[in-house]
Amino acid sequence: MADSAAINMSQSTLTVTTGAIVALRLFDVAYAIDLARAEALLAEQARTSRRVRLSTTPPKAMAFGVPPVGLELEAISLALDDCAVSATVGVRLYDFGAVTIALRIAVTDTAWSSFAHLVNAVDRCVASADDIWGRLLRQVRGLLGAAFERPEESSVQEDYLVGVVHAFDHPMTATSLQDSVDLVPLLSGEQRPLSDGARHDLLRQRFSYYTDDLVVLTWDRAFIYEPRGDSDVLDVLEVANAQLLEMRYYDELLDDELPRMYDLVAKARRTRTLLTSKRFADLARRLHTLVAEVTELTERVDNALQVTEDVYLARIYASALDLFKVPAVNAAVDRKLAIIRDTYSALYDESSASRTELMEFLILILIMAEIVIALVRP
Repeated sequence: MADSAAINMSQSTLTVTTGAIVALRLFDVAYAIDLARAEALLAEQARTSRRVRLSTTPPKAMAFGVPPVGLELEAISLALDDCAVSATVGVRLYDFGAVTIALRIAVTDTAWSSFAHLVNAVDRCVASADDIWGRLLRQVRGLLGAAFERPEESSVQEDYLVGVVHAFDHPMTATSLQDSVDLVPLLSGEQRPLSDGARHDLLRQRFSYYTDDLVVLTWDRAFIYEPRGDSDVLDVLEVANAQLLEMRYYDELLDDELPRMYDLVAKARRTRTLLTSKRFADLARRLHTLVAEVTELTERVDNALQVTEDVYLARIYASALDLFKVPAVNAAVDRKLAIIRDTYSALYDESSASRTELMEFLILILIMAEIVIALVRP
């Protein structure tokens, strides 16, 4: 009871002097995005863009495989529970066809309890703001649609919410922060007390590099305390979400493709004609193209972030991927690609066998024709 009272006292007196709430929404918009073309389009429209790089981590320690293109759109207003707030809008384009839209609400001189309440209010607002996200995405398509290779409307989306604190009204260490405030309401969105087991699971993914920074990850939210204003952790979390988005997209794509593939194979086998070998060959080429395209894009996704020396960010990145179940979805995609590869090989073999049978049949026809000609010849 005494510890709980101390936490409540700290939460009512501790003030977030500078921070932000960042709401991410990620979309798959195309097979790929020509980033150089996107930069040229933005330059033609007199809009500023930049290649995104990690702010403090040396490139030799961790870097983007292909740095995404970042740009800013006009700020928008969000209607929260009891007030309206202004949010800046940032956009990032990844070469493997993903677009991230980030709404950032600046927070200054706000009590911790009010900060946690504001995070939950933003979550409720953006979760139901499909019209806002849709309008912003249409704006991105209007500006940069010419850079999208094989654009498409996909229902696969990802979202993530991050509460960021850069400074409190007095110095805090990671330990004193966790002793002073309850992070669970901010990370869970729940107002009712959670069980000890649920609290333990929610706070399990905690990371600190210095004594005065802290990162806590959950499935759909994160809390970052970074006094130095470093944005690298947020960038890493965005990339992990982008990888989840793309793996989910290709998992669903292959889910739709497998039944269609089975139907086409069954139809080709039922209708045996002189053109059966061509039908098998065409279907095999189609499957081979699908495997090649998916494999190429999944390799781009896997290489979106290259980690070599930065152990701290690597731990956060690996934990985020595990937490988001990216390896599990990746394994599912690999299994389905293996099924399609095996089907391609079987179709190729059947096509070769059908061609051989056709050649043998034609040879027999020629032999019989020669025999008939020899018999009827005077």
